[in-house]
Amino acid sequence: MGSSDSDSDSDPDPDLDSVSRSRNRDSHTVSLVWDDGREETIAVGRGETIIDAAEAAGLSVPYGCLYGACGTCTAQLLEGEVTHVEVPRGLKERARNRGFVLACVATPESDCRLRVGHGIQAEVMGTPWK
Repeated sequence: MGSSDSDSDSDPDPDLDSVSRSRNRDSHTVSLVWDDGREETIAVGRGETIIDAAEAAGLSVPYGCLYGACGTCTAQLLEGEVTHVEVPRGLKERARNRGFVLACVATPESDCRLRVGHGIQAEVMGTPWK
């Protein structure tokens, strides 16, 4: 048994340190983009919602009920894939089909980019106060 075979088996990707490999398995990178041009990137753990991760990172993202009913946290998925861990009752199917998600009950399935901010809910659902 040669030592080079043993070395390559012990470290499957020498370019990644153990912390990076662990992070890649246990979280996804989510970029939050506001209409004013600001962009912040957070790590969202497996099973963690985007709102919970944003709050833990000290970022202010709009939300209300935290269980998918009010629609305050509506965000637009620009890249990547998310899954709603609860039924997104505050978002109609046609809005979901256009790429909108509820960040309070959404967890990433891949690295993603989301457009966030207070105006998105009104943009998607309309407002009687025009």
